[in-house]
Amino acid sequence: MPTAAALRIKIEAALAKRIPSALTPAPRMIRPVAATGIAAIDEVLRGGLPIGAITEVAGPECSGRTAFALSFLAQITSEGKVCAWVDVTDSLHPESAVAVGIDPLRLLWVRCGVAKSQQPQTENIRLPDRYFAAPAIKKGLHGGGFGPHPRTEVKGMSAAVGDFLGPRCAEPQHRGRTRREPFEPLQLPVTEKPTQRHVKPLSRIDQALRVTDLLLQAGGFSAIVLDLGSIAPEFALRVPAATWFRYRAAAERTQASILLLTQHACAKSSAELVLRMQQGEPHQDERTVFTGISHQIEVVRERFVPPATNVIPLRKPPQAERRARWQTRTSWAGAR
Repeated sequence: MPTAAALRIKIEAALAKRIPSALTPAPRMIRPVAATGIAAIDEVLRGGLPIGAITEVAGPECSGRTAFALSFLAQITSEGKVCAWVDVTDSLHPESAVAVGIDPLRLLWVRCGVAKSQQPQTENIRLPDRYFAAPAIKKGLHGGGFGPHPRTEVKGMSAAVGDFLGPRCAEPQHRGRTRREPFEPLQLPVTEKPTQRHVKPLSRIDQALRVTDLLLQAGGFSAIVLDLGSIAPEFALRVPAATWFRYRAAAERTQASILLLTQHACAKSSAELVLRMQQGEPHQDERTVFTGISHQIEVVRERFVPPATNVIPLRKPPQAERRARWQTRTSWAGAR
């Protein structure tokens, strides 16, 4: 009876032309890392977040996900590199990003689901010049050789008055039919009121995924943050696994660090590093003054961990919990 090694050699020889190294696992790749700007987290992660891979940060609201991402982008932009922030729910505060140290000239902020701003109405409304300029002289039977029939002149009166009065015109405006969103409504408790995060979540997610695809195809971005933190988990989990696998391959090709912010981990095996944040705890230096929030982060899964030494132990080493605590302080508390 042939041994397992002989069977393996025979199978690989038969599949050598079609599938090279069919039974040989892919070699482990230890990726370079980029610092996050938080010393406690960099110590736990052995240097920072992996480059050319997906890092998913999951946690509830007010757990420090945005502050962690802003600190990471501040380190990237300080090196003269360009980053992008895909904001699904338009919740990023640009003043806070600049206060952290992010260079706004090196950050692309994509706001999903934001309608085009309407131009403000001014008191001095200027009529278009086409209503003051006299038309060209035309030879005809009506009007003494000037202009068409009087009935045709009345047809343009409605458009002229509408442009003059703008939205204050009493004439009804024709509106096209809007396309309904193909998703089921959320079953909210009686005591909870629907907020902005419950309105059209699938259209915002679809727009964000398309934008992220374009950014990865264009290249040139050292870090891309996809903020799904304010989207309910039942909508974020609807993203196909093939999308995250495509992002993983594109990040490896362009050497871009993708930082995914969610409430529940949804990237599955496509994420190189999965971090979980706990609910923040407020701390007060004084009795009645709020001075900041204390956060806790835990490493849930890391694909390839660099070995500490080249010596391979005979027994499996004990797995210790990798956690870190860090604090964010308010602007009025000052640095300490």
